[in-house]
Amino acid sequence: MKKLKTLVSLMLAAVMLFTAAAALADGFSVDVLEVKIWDNNQLAGLQQIADLWTEQSGVKVNIQVVDWDNYWTLLEAGASGGQMPDVFWMHSNNAEMYMGAQKLLDLTDYIAASDKVNLENYYEGITELYSKDGKYYAVAKDHDTIALLYNKALFDQYGVAYPTDAWTWEDYKAAAEAITEASGGDVYGAACNTTNDQDGYFNIIYDFGGYVISDDHKSSGWDNENTIKAMEFIGTLTEKAWAPQQLVSENGTDTLFNNRKVAMISQGSWMINSFYTYEGSEDYAWAVLPYEDVNGNGQADEGERVSIYNGLGWAAAANTKDPDAAWSLIEWFSSEEMQLKQSELGVTMAGYIGASEAFANAFPGMDISAFLEMESNGTLVFRPYSKYTSRWSDQYQRELVEAWNNPSAMTGVLYNLAGEMNALLAQE
Repeated sequence: MKKLKTLVSLMLAAVMLFTAAAALADGFSVDVLEVKIWDNNQLAGLQQIADLWTEQSGVKVNIQVVDWDNYWTLLEAGASGGQMPDVFWMHSNNAEMYMGAQKLLDLTDYIAASDKVNLENYYEGITELYSKDGKYYAVAKDHDTIALLYNKALFDQYGVAYPTDAWTWEDYKAAAEAITEASGGDVYGAACNTTNDQDGYFNIIYDFGGYVISDDHKSSGWDNENTIKAMEFIGTLTEKAWAPQQLVSENGTDTLFNNRKVAMISQGSWMINSFYTYEGSEDYAWAVLPYEDVNGNGQADEGERVSIYNGLGWAAAANTKDPDAAWSLIEWFSSEEMQLKQSELGVTMAGYIGASEAFANAFPGMDISAFLEMESNGTLVFRPYSKYTSRWSDQYQRELVEAWNNPSAMTGVLYNLAGEMNALLAQE
């Protein structure tokens, strides 16, 4: 038995030496990289892509999912003196803060020397988001668009025609109210929470010509004339078209939709797999977002159908154990080949321009072409952000509840939000 234990120990040591040798052969000093993300829907596909890099590098990639709130708590703790993950996702809410604090690995020289990453091949708004003072701190992982998800069975049950690309927001409102009324309040036509900004009411605001933050990220748009017009329209939706705020806040729009309590919601491309794998999804369908007929000609002209978009970035910790290995993994994820594979696997739409076509075919039996159509025939508006986005986004998500519950208070709430947001922006 002692000889057997000795033999096993020698075998394990040999395996460890082989792994270390493989890593060192590529100039890497680690045999494992720790990666953190917040979306479990993307885990399997990203791990598959990472494992292909492991085959070449000899370095194992351990991807762990941490829910959104705890993700940022973990990252903040690491940035405050602990150890951050080697590689992780960065978001528009927090990028400026982490770059400014020099907590992200400077990728500028790596990018300049790379034959796989040319920043001209990625969405400009996303590249700009993760740059500061001429330096780059993340490479675009993906981009997203918003579309309208509806339950065909509920529309059939209550005798309402399906959404079409000719729908205006008034058509959307009429259909939602018709379902709510026909069901006797058992089913609501649509739903939106105050937390559903990018995937919800932001699209209406910008479609009406309003804005949430100025282009220079220095002033609020809540008191803009067109923003107020859009939000007053939203106030009419909360009266009969949308599910009550309390019900939505307690359950969430996705749960209400999956439980057949709501007939349609708007949602982002990053959530497709969640609905695709849900039991009963054979009744689900996607349509382009409605539009505001500003020109009054009965068709969606340029700028009259809007989708808010965003893009995550692959970043590394400034104090990662092996910067070269961390960059090599980011470069791998960001390469055209792996960005195409990300689309093919249905992980999410690519950050690499032109690599998202395969995404439309990643969900057999479900037509998701509406997301690509929103990009090709709509107007993409980058998700509003500033240095400390979460400060003022938490504020409006909280304070808009009053306007959702009492639409007559909408204008007053918006003026208050504008003043408070401007005060916060002045501190940045």
